[in-house]
Amino acid sequence: MYLIIGIVFVIIAYPLLWAFGMSLNPSSNLYGASIIPENWSFTHYQWLFTDPRSNYLIWYRNTLIVAFSVSLIGTLLVGLTAYAFSRYRFKGRTYGIYAFLLLQMFPVLMAMVSLYILLNTINLLDTLLGLIIIYVGGNIPMNAFLVKGYFDTLPRELDESAKMDGAGHFRIFFQILLPLAKPILAVVALFNFMNPFMDYILPRIVLRSPENYTLALGLFNFVNDQFSNNFTRFAAGAILIAIPIATVYLFLQKYLISGLASGATKG
Repeated sequence: MYLIIGIVFVIIAYPLLWAFGMSLNPSSNLYGASIIPENWSFTHYQWLFTDPRSNYLIWYRNTLIVAFSVSLIGTLLVGLTAYAFSRYRFKGRTYGIYAFLLLQMFPVLMAMVSLYILLNTINLLDTLLGLIIIYVGGNIPMNAFLVKGYFDTLPRELDESAKMDGAGHFRIFFQILLPLAKPILAVVALFNFMNPFMDYILPRIVLRSPENYTLALGLFNFVNDQFSNNFTRFAAGAILIAIPIATVYLFLQKYLISGLASGATKG
């Protein structure tokens, strides 16, 4: 068991150590970089924050705006959708659940052309709002099905007792079921928050102006566009992406373990 854990740890840690080591190399050449640089420095980190040619802080701000918006709005809509499918009985409910399952089977790439045309039609192309809308809508099917399975395990007697006391549907959801579903909603919020930091393809299609880039799209320019082959600056920018993700993870840590376990067994 410990041998397997050790092998997995090496597989995960090795590229991270290489990225951190590359970010400390003063040169910009990938082939001359080493995992433990002899003359290490924080030159690339300083360049990201101080050089006027760098839009790194703008990209960081854009990504945080998108990530927090998608996490908050997406988690709320997922919770409401899952609550409706779990507690209500209406026409099309079964087919709606099947539709959620089917939508999970198709990659997002299949909808890229239609999403581009849609955003262009409503004048939201090359805007953070358009990107947020696509992220929120795309996360609902999979996450709603997961959260619905969690809501199904909560006793319906809680709803009935609240209704007898005069509580409405929104009060039941926000004051009774939502606190009980914190673990699974924490998992959904974390996944929604991480996605804008990691995704490159969707921002590449939606965003055109450099001042609207997210981190994944902006950092790609370091190795492809005007900062061609500058892998060490790319590594420095990539390492800093871990800070907000780790912060949110630590904030939600007490809910994540129970939420993941509950989603696996109850979803």
